Amino acid sequence: MKCLVVDDSATMRRIVVSALKSIGYTDVTEAGNGKDALERCDGSLGLIITDWNMPIMGGLELVQNLRGRPDTVAIPILMVTTRSVTEDIMQAVQAGVNSYIVKPFTPHVLKEKIDEVLTGAASPR
Repeated sequence: MKCLVVDDSATMRRIVVSALKSIGYTDVTEAGNGKDALERCDGSLGLIITDWNMPIMGGLELVQNLRGRPDTVAIPILMVTTRSVTEDIMQAVQAGVNSYIVKPFTPHVLKEKIDEVLTGAASPR
């Protein structure tokens, strides 16, 4: 399955990509902001993992754009961010994320959340 990791921090992208590879996901593309991510998005993606806070276009705007396009409306989206306030989580869910992880996280938590969003059993927390 093809995954897209979107984060303005190259270090965080490396952490997420490494965690993905450790749990068996090897077809991973990266983007440094939402605008770049939109250019890489098409129906071939099986999962998008995005940060919230990014320059040019943030994660929330990215999610809203993806949910408005026929070719990306159904792609599972997992938001991985430092924003942990309940109102932020609710805003992300309303925008269309399937689940939400607050940084820092472990590969185990990432795997659990990915499994949930891919089976449709996700419940953002």
